[in-house]
Amino acid sequence: MYISLLVGGGPLAAQEAQAPRFARYRSGYHFDTLALQVQLDRQHLSCNCVDGVWGARTEIALVTWQTLNGLAPTGVPDASVLTALGGDTNVLVRYTVTTNDVANIGPVPPGWEERAKLRSMTYETIQEMLAEKGHTSQRAIERLNPGVAWPNPPAGTEVVVPDCTCAKPERAGSIRIALARMEITVFNAEGKLIALFPCSIAREKSKRPDGELAVKTIAPNPNYTYDPQLFEPGGAKRTKLVIPAGPNNPVGQAWVGLSLQGYGVHGTPLPEKIGRAESHGCFRLANWNAVKLLGMVYPGVPVVVEE
Repeated sequence: MYISLLVGGGPLAAQEAQAPRFARYRSGYHFDTLALQVQLDRQHLSCNCVDGVWGARTEIALVTWQTLNGLAPTGVPDASVLTALGGDTNVLVRYTVTTNDVANIGPVPPGWEERAKLRSMTYETIQEMLAEKGHTSQRAIERLNPGVAWPNPPAGTEVVVPDCTCAKPERAGSIRIALARMEITVFNAEGKLIALFPCSIAREKSKRPDGELAVKTIAPNPNYTYDPQLFEPGGAKRTKLVIPAGPNNPVGQAWVGLSLQGYGVHGTPLPEKIGRAESHGCFRLANWNAVKLLGMVYPGVPVVVEE
């Protein structure tokens, strides 16, 4: 069943209702793809951004769900798959922008010295805040809410976002990080896969750890120590700076430290860039996935990093 969204001045899904379900799932935005992504995200099988656009990450999440449920791992979405996952109703939620939301946004200066002077690395726009709330991209927020005054609609504006609320995930028994697939899988104490998260890895192969590690520390909403020598080895700047906590902090809203000094799994203020080899060594997740992982782990959880 297609729903009609009236936010921002027009039904969103009218044009989608004219096409067979999933007939165009490989060619741009499709509401049923968004519904599928929401349902998978609720089961801790993340495609990264819930944006209604079919891609490799969505296919991997679907194949994983099919495998876990004893189904043929086709990776092909159809109406029966979506129905089995929970359907396409109740996958969006209405939200009204508040005065506190507006008051709590702020600039993100480009310079590290300026960032260190801030009280918080807060959201830069309401659009960014809503995208994180819905586990989605800023472009998808616009698509779901045409006619809204983006990026900073005033307080009182009603919008819709993907509703990825879910039950608390199981406690982790072990973690596996696959470098080639750029993904993190979490298993319970019995060895059953209970979560899947796309990640980014180090740009330089020499900085990618491998082998057996373990969770050493966990820190919700951490600050970040900027070391200029890490970015420009041998450069003139040597003074370290403490960047305050917040969603736009370089390590996002969660830090899971590993037993290898200086390495960890953490969030990022740029979820659309997950799945790339561009970090300095750590493993990046979308903020919402990093927060979810942090809630599943504890010091001592074994971590295996492999190709």
